[in-house]
Amino acid sequence: MRFDKPATTNPIDQMKVIGQPIHRIDAQLKTTGRAMYAYEWHEPDMPYVYGYPVGSAIAKGRLRSIDTSAAKEADGFIAVVTALDVGDLNKGKYNTAKLFGGHEIQHYHQAIAVVVAETFEQARAAAALVKVDYETETGAFDLQDAMHTAVKPDDSQQPDTTVGDFETAFRTAPVTLDETYTTPDQSHSMMEPHASIAAWHNEELTVWTSSQMIDWWRTDLATTLGVDKKRVHLMSPFIGGGFGGKLFLRADAVLAAFGAKAAGRPVKVALPRPFMVNNTTHRPATVQRIRIGAELDGKITAIAHESWSGDLKGGNLETAVNQTRLLYAGANRMTAMRLATLDLPEGNAMRAPGEAPGLMALEIAVDEIAEKLGLDPVQFRIVNDTQVDPEKPERPFSHRDLVGCLKLGAERFGWSNRTNTGARREGSWLIGMGVAAAFRNSLVLPSGARAKLDSQGVVTVETDMTDIGTGSYTIIAQTAAEMMGVGIDKVAVQLGDSRFPVSAGSGGQFGANCSTSGVYAACVKLREAVASKLGLNAQDVTFENGEVRSGDRSVTLAEAAGTDGLFGEDRMTWGDLTDIYQQSTFGAHFVEVGVDIATGETRIRRMLAVCAAGRILNPITARSQVIGAMTMGVGGALSEELAVDMRRGFFVNHDLAGYEVPVHADIPHQEVIFMNETDPMSSPMKAKGVGELGLCGVSAAIANAIHNATGIRVRHYPITLDKLIGGLPEVA
Repeated sequence: MRFDKPATTNPIDQMKVIGQPIHRIDAQLKTTGRAMYAYEWHEPDMPYVYGYPVGSAIAKGRLRSIDTSAAKEADGFIAVVTALDVGDLNKGKYNTAKLFGGHEIQHYHQAIAVVVAETFEQARAAAALVKVDYETETGAFDLQDAMHTAVKPDDSQQPDTTVGDFETAFRTAPVTLDETYTTPDQSHSMMEPHASIAAWHNEELTVWTSSQMIDWWRTDLATTLGVDKKRVHLMSPFIGGGFGGKLFLRADAVLAAFGAKAAGRPVKVALPRPFMVNNTTHRPATVQRIRIGAELDGKITAIAHESWSGDLKGGNLETAVNQTRLLYAGANRMTAMRLATLDLPEGNAMRAPGEAPGLMALEIAVDEIAEKLGLDPVQFRIVNDTQVDPEKPERPFSHRDLVGCLKLGAERFGWSNRTNTGARREGSWLIGMGVAAAFRNSLVLPSGARAKLDSQGVVTVETDMTDIGTGSYTIIAQTAAEMMGVGIDKVAVQLGDSRFPVSAGSGGQFGANCSTSGVYAACVKLREAVASKLGLNAQDVTFENGEVRSGDRSVTLAEAAGTDGLFGEDRMTWGDLTDIYQQSTFGAHFVEVGVDIATGETRIRRMLAVCAAGRILNPITARSQVIGAMTMGVGGALSEELAVDMRRGFFVNHDLAGYEVPVHADIPHQEVIFMNETDPMSSPMKAKGVGELGLCGVSAAIANAIHNATGIRVRHYPITLDKLIGGLPEVA
């Protein structure tokens, strides 16, 4: 099915099941421990053994030699495979960093060997006996130092943008702002480690793993191993969090596959927490310069956003200017991004890549210019709203209600009670409120599914879509139930298996909208199969209460399926509506903080998110995503920072003791409001995504609230107390 015209009325609009607050259908499996995650997978007659990775102790250079003789004498030793044994391997289509193989060392903790033994402890002990001789080279690890070497990316990928004459407009604007903001390297820090179990049966490889994107992984694993993709079977039915860190094939799957081949037995490999930080991907640091010029009435006349980030050679930009191209009006505009080569672990997608760190800077800058103008920050954002793409005025937004989010949020949060900087105090606490706009683009990828109807009237949906804790099982079940006119108890969902039709996968906030659209398409085919079997016109039938009806005729789905059953399979593809209309999601974040007047300790007191993201498929699972994202925003504002050892080129705080994420005690009351809207331009579901929107802007809202409380403006994240305490005596 091709979605190339705006959606009209369809079965989803009944909203008997879609849009209802249905609890997760996989909840019982998870709460009783019966949901098997990658490292827990077991089958009869599968006596697996354990692999433990050996990581590079240098950040840049070459391997001279690897001595495994002592490891081979260790208790329980079974096999060892080194990077020198396998030689140079193809990185695959989706990877930037080398995962394994060859002499070259690109970053610290790059996998250089895997040792297999009977037990985990024996594998770890044997791995510690591997001796490595390196040829070390000098690396670049500091973005600030490397900024002067940063280069403009290929125009076909991330071009600079210019509209009007920014320099003249900025120079002549009555009120201007020119400030620099920085965000640090950050870690995904999901609970479940990167883990895989690999088993070879003749030349067929089966891998149980933790992957957000089954087909991407399968493609790259086959390429890396040099085998036919058809011989690789991946399964990832349950995932304990990803946040973008499991979008791309990682070393655990590669090492497990090589280890299993060498051992002749299934092999388990889980990356230890330090490996998760230094071996896999992270959100790269940024330096961002923002300039805004405005008239005295608050209208923006000039806006520019320049960003610098770093990655391995040939790596990826942190696209921190994306939202600035679309969020606010202004006739004269400029955005640019530059990429420096750094020899740190790979920088890549982390929840809301681009917009998350970009809004951390932009939404402080917006508050700063509003303050210079003497305007309320909410009103300033409303004044500069636009219903068209500011860089392409002929291109309207498909649906945009940022103003509605700001107004409703201000009313519900009690924004009118906000006082001037430093004016409100409760005991030793300075109280402040902050706001930030939320923005995240709505992306679409092709997505396929298969829907089967059996003789019991049960609909089974199969797709390689994954559930990373987002509720995919449930919203897919709701989609099939709505389309086929059955209760959700009559739907079974099977996910995360490469034998199923290829889906969009989980990432980029596109998973919910795209995967359910693929299920919609498959169910249309199944409805047609049912109608054809009964000799009915598919356009004139009604599916309701487990029956298919046409005129006075009514047949149960179980009868229609017969003993052999029926099925429908299809793939949702996309036309040019995303070119004609700018499709994005919007929101507003409001935060109240207290800052201790003596210590600078910051406490979040309450938070509100108002989200405009098309049809909400399930308000329970959507809310869960938003409050989780808001929590991540608290970490980004107040504590999260990967500390770089500038001599050796690795992240020092590479565990959950040193890398500080928010815990329950850090998070107060959180409220989420979803605007009642649909977007017919987005899909037949008329939905978008919301999980990443819940993060975008949160950290800036906290920074703005801290400024409102203390009068101290911090432009360099995280906002730790050492950045506040020097200014506190002035307001004490």
